[in-house]
Amino acid sequence: MTTQTSSTSNVPPRKSLLAGLPPWVTTLAPVWTLLALFLFFGLASQSFLRAQNINNILVQISTLAIFGTGMTFVLLTGEIDLGISSTAAISGMIAASLFANLKLAEPIPLLAGLAVGTLLGLLSGVICTRFRIPTFMGTLAASFIGSGLTTYVSKGRTITTLPDYARFLGSGRIFTDAEGKGGFPFIVIVAAICLLIAYLVLRYTRFGRYVYMTGASKSAARLAGVNTNLILVAVLTICGFTAGLAGIVGMGRLGSAQPDPVPSYLLDTISAVVLGGTALTGGRGGIAQTVIGLLIYGTLRNGLDNIPQIDIYLKEFITGVVLIAALIVNVVFSGKSARDKTG
Repeated sequence: MTTQTSSTSNVPPRKSLLAGLPPWVTTLAPVWTLLALFLFFGLASQSFLRAQNINNILVQISTLAIFGTGMTFVLLTGEIDLGISSTAAISGMIAASLFANLKLAEPIPLLAGLAVGTLLGLLSGVICTRFRIPTFMGTLAASFIGSGLTTYVSKGRTITTLPDYARFLGSGRIFTDAEGKGGFPFIVIVAAICLLIAYLVLRYTRFGRYVYMTGASKSAARLAGVNTNLILVAVLTICGFTAGLAGIVGMGRLGSAQPDPVPSYLLDTISAVVLGGTALTGGRGGIAQTVIGLLIYGTLRNGLDNIPQIDIYLKEFITGVVLIAALIVNVVFSGKSARDKTG
């Protein structure tokens, strides 16, 4: 008696709908998304493509770019840092308080603010690795520490007496004319320097390769001799430093140190980084992808503001819909999502 058996080995694999597309179409999906947004808003708004508005987009995403630099390191390891908003708040508040209340000379207040942000990142990394706490919970707890310290230091008050260095980093300009007008925003240069250094580290150093290896497979990385715990501590420390720098730069741009963290920083940063193609699961992406994601996010936000016909109460909804569509396009066309291939 023979029995009929089914074997998946005899079933020909189903071809992907995107299998025939050339690599320059699939791998550059975020770039096509960015170009599509530029084209749409350029046609829909007469002011969108003006040089002044492009300059505005760069300024608007600069603080987010500094946040995104550190977050890229963390996401590449397959982890996450939920404390960047509170880290930015306490770093800016420490710098402003030391300058306004204790009258410490510059650049000591700024260095102290950066040190606090870096220390919070280091603390998160040590706690998460030493006690095997998931970074989701470890950094969430650290965010409460940073937020609580900000409230304690500020006593709930906004500080407007800021260090001159912070004001220049956030709102200063270079290459101005004889009357001090025009020029190029220095905050954009700060963001570009952060992104460039991070790109070189991830692209050309052993540490950068270890970051990718840790995100791709922690067990395989350990077997290869990589101290994955040390890598995790390092990337969270880097993220703490960049969050502290972003807090100081953002403080200088806004002209005040706020007693409360800005909650949108966290979601905006993660959205921008992931939009460019950096995977939440780790091991894929990088600074080049983060730059594209930042430009997509900034273009979308700015473009909606340049179309007066759109109801102001619908802009947040439209932003969410477009972001979901962009994420779907980027994931599907990249062909690299972690999907089940057995079906």
